[in-house]
Amino acid sequence: MGYNTFFCIFAPMKTSFLVAAPTSGSGKTTIARGLMALLTQRGYRVQPFKCGPDYIDTKFHEAVCGRPSVNLDTFMATPDHVRELFQRYGADADVCIVEGMMGLFDGYDRDRGSSAEIARVLDIPVVLVVDAKSAAYSMAALLSGFINFRKDVRIAGVIFNKVGSSRHFEMLRQVCDDLHIECFGYLPKTAALEQGSRYLGLDFSLTPDPSREGEGSSHLIDNMFGNIADHILTEFSKDANLKKHTLSSTKNYSLPSPPREGSGERLLIARNAESFSFLYQETIDSFGEVHYFDPETEVPSFQGIDLLYLPGGYPEKHVETLVANEACRQAIRDFAERGGRVVAECGGMMYLCEKIVTDDGDYPMCGVLPYAITARTADRKLSLGYRRFMLDGREYRGHEFHYTQFLGDVPPSVTLVYNAKGEPVPTPVFRYKNVLASYTHLYNI
Repeated sequence: MGYNTFFCIFAPMKTSFLVAAPTSGSGKTTIARGLMALLTQRGYRVQPFKCGPDYIDTKFHEAVCGRPSVNLDTFMATPDHVRELFQRYGADADVCIVEGMMGLFDGYDRDRGSSAEIARVLDIPVVLVVDAKSAAYSMAALLSGFINFRKDVRIAGVIFNKVGSSRHFEMLRQVCDDLHIECFGYLPKTAALEQGSRYLGLDFSLTPDPSREGEGSSHLIDNMFGNIADHILTEFSKDANLKKHTLSSTKNYSLPSPPREGSGERLLIARNAESFSFLYQETIDSFGEVHYFDPETEVPSFQGIDLLYLPGGYPEKHVETLVANEACRQAIRDFAERGGRVVAECGGMMYLCEKIVTDDGDYPMCGVLPYAITARTADRKLSLGYRRFMLDGREYRGHEFHYTQFLGDVPPSVTLVYNAKGEPVPTPVFRYKNVLASYTHLYNI
């Protein structure tokens, strides 16, 4: 049976499910993106979503689905808002696929903020991706635990990854039979699929263009898609009784307010494949009119613009190009000095500083903020986690992820910043005239 049979089983209901795993590194990104790509290629309108604050996986979702991927996060947004996003962005889709994060029940406080919480909030089933390497019937204990741990999380079935042989898969299928859980197929253990996983961005490569990843990349991705077609989609379509276990959802949410409309404000966004690329789709859509410019090659016009947005990315990887476009840096500095509204996050904040220091030297940036950032290898240190703070009577929430640091002492902050558990963290927030800047990637600006 083919792809069309796969979906005819579920018609006329919309198909919605969350791809999760017991742990990170199990293969959920490979399988989620592979399913998105294959079903899109077959003509289905696939709406991608991502659990949590990740702004890299969403770029790859968009590349294969041809429509923006939307973050679903219960720390940065309320459950009602998450439901509204899911309904709004998936309204015209045939399939809604949500890629989970970390392990299924891993959240910022026990399972709060986890993929499991998103599945509960949306009332959609979970397809569990399990690394089956070097295990057979022992999988019964692991799967039984996940199936029975929370009765309000509905695991519709399992996809096994890194399966050694057809005989190995039959042993794993017996596990599912004994647990009365659907086995949706498997991916074989091959070096090609493991390399394909790295291509998908787990090394934080930011371009979804296979041609930029080396001659072998296209072959690796084709190999991954072929394996998903051969070993997973056919399993979905074999059993008409899947209707009973449905991956479909007809849930209509009772929303406290109508879908959010654009504010009417005009937003100018610095956008580049690597330097400035970490964007939340909901933030962009909250404005009435949006324009883009590339700080590496263009000089922005601020005519009629209400807000300049400098999002995160990796400007430290393109310092020479950013320095060369002196006219752009001057235009941004002039806009900030005359009171223009600016929001700068992480890489955007670095761009506003006096300079970025790398192993190769010092590179002048916009000079709006009197600080220096070090991206030297010896100074690299991971700063990671949810952040929230109050400013001018408003609460801001977001996420911090970076290895660069301030050169010298950490500058003073205009407000206290806290992590998800309410503990203070040394992440400064800056306010200069109408500029708001921080290492925190804000959910709504």
